[in-house]
Amino acid sequence: MKLIKIMLAASCLWAGTVLADPPKGYPFVNFDAGLKAAKASGKPIFVYFGRYGCAWCDHTNKQTFSDAGLKKLYSDHYALVYVDAESGKRLTLPSGERITEAELGARLQAFATPLFVYMTPQGEKIFQAPGFKTVKDFQDYDRYVRGGHYKQKTLLEFLGEKS
Repeated sequence: MKLIKIMLAASCLWAGTVLADPPKGYPFVNFDAGLKAAKASGKPIFVYFGRYGCAWCDHTNKQTFSDAGLKKLYSDHYALVYVDAESGKRLTLPSGERITEAELGARLQAFATPLFVYMTPQGEKIFQAPGFKTVKDFQDYDRYVRGGHYKQKTLLEFLGEKS
C-alpha cells in the first residue's frame, strides 16, 4: 500500500511538470486572431508551437518566458500566437485555405516542440527557431525581425556580426 501511495505521488509530480500551455500572463491568441491583429496593427507575428507533454516547452515557459522584460518586449511588439502542434482545431491561412493546427505544424516542419516561428504581419514566414531558447536568444531574434535585417541577411549572418 505504501508503494502505491509513493507511485501515485510521483506520477502526480511528473504530470504537473510536463504541461505545456502558453506562458502565463502573455496575451497569446489562436492563429486566426493573431493574423487579424497583426494585419490591423502592422506588428510581426510570433508563433509558439507547443504541445501537451512537452517538457522543453514547460522548461522554456518557466526559465525564459518568466522574464518580465521579455514579456513586455514581446507583448508590446508582436501579435502572439500559440499553436498546439497536435491539435485538430481549424484555422485559416492568409490565402484563405482552412487547415488544422497540426497541418500548419507539418507545413512549417514543427516536428519537435517547442518551435518558434516569426512571420510578417501578412503571415509570410521570416524564420523559425526550434528548441529551448534563452531570454538573450529572443532579444537577438527581436532585433533581427523588428530591425528588418531579415530582408538583407540570414539570421546566422546577423548573429555572426555581433561577435
